Amino acid sequence: MRGVLFDGERAEVVHDLEVRDPGPGEVLVAVAAAGLCHSDLSVVDGTIPFPVPVVLGHEGAGVVEAVGVGVTHVVPGDHVALSTLANCGTCAECDRGRPTMCRRAIGRPSRPFRRGDRPVFQFAANSAFAERTVVKAVQAVPVPKDIPLPSAALIGCGVLTGVGAVLNRARVDRGDRVLVIGTGGVGLNVVQGARIAGALRIVAVDANPGKEETARRFGATDFVTSVDEVRELLPDGADHVFECVGRVELIRAAVDLLDRHGQAVLLGVPPATAEASFLVSSMYLDKSILGCRYGSSRPQRDIALYAELYREGRLLLDELVTAAYPVEEFARAAADAAAGKVARAVLTF
Repeated sequence: MRGVLFDGERAEVVHDLEVRDPGPGEVLVAVAAAGLCHSDLSVVDGTIPFPVPVVLGHEGAGVVEAVGVGVTHVVPGDHVALSTLANCGTCAECDRGRPTMCRRAIGRPSRPFRRGDRPVFQFAANSAFAERTVVKAVQAVPVPKDIPLPSAALIGCGVLTGVGAVLNRARVDRGDRVLVIGTGGVGLNVVQGARIAGALRIVAVDANPGKEETARRFGATDFVTSVDEVRELLPDGADHVFECVGRVELIRAAVDLLDRHGQAVLLGVPPATAEASFLVSSMYLDKSILGCRYGSSRPQRDIALYAELYREGRLLLDELVTAAYPVEEFARAAADAAAGKVARAVLTF
């Protein structure tokens, strides 16, 4: 079986992976497509520490191949989008509708793969960069078969994170002013999430001027190439600022560009030891800095919602798939994604 394996030094396509059968409460999925997210690249460059060897990928969709004992919500042949939340469903946080806070869904990597006689870790409880993967039943969410699987794949991370941050965490309201720093895969989903929420002004910032057309297509009302230009458009600041890059100087800018009662939502992933600063005195006008894990999502509910919004033409997915690569071309896809040449590179099997 093919898959993208990172051994601690390099990531490459291998052809001798094996995956175990699904156990009770698990689903075996034949992956059709998987989005290449910067979090995958962050494992390779060390920004996100993770045990190795590991099969990468965490944003995928495919077809159910087999189910374990007790799984009833999907059957072989169903199309599913995969989430990264292997939450237990029974703890206090899950019961409150906050599966992203489930402690059993954080920091417990399993090893369902093998290469020869060596077990291999699963990334983000998902490992979508493999022809087949085993996930908990709660991670396999049915999607209508009329949604192309390369588009459905993107719901599982970029859409859940970006749109979810807007609707679930920040709770952007009609008429709000929104600033989005960085218009990669997550940033574009923040932009369209703000559009869906009814934001009046959506200012997108990206150093690459070539991204303006796409940002406006997703809903941006304004586009600038530097945070230094934002005050000309929003003299009083923004109600919500989303930092989608993961650089500490941009986190500071996000805080500085808030209006009274504004919220800075942190989505970009800087190195694990990074520290950011802000003026404490600036916070006393009811400003907030919000962390956000996975769009504060409830995948079984939210993926179904976003699938319907796509079918109604209100959520853009096909436009996110700016380049598709056979899995054998992972190195080229990774290079293009790292260089910002594509909004989302999708690997296909």
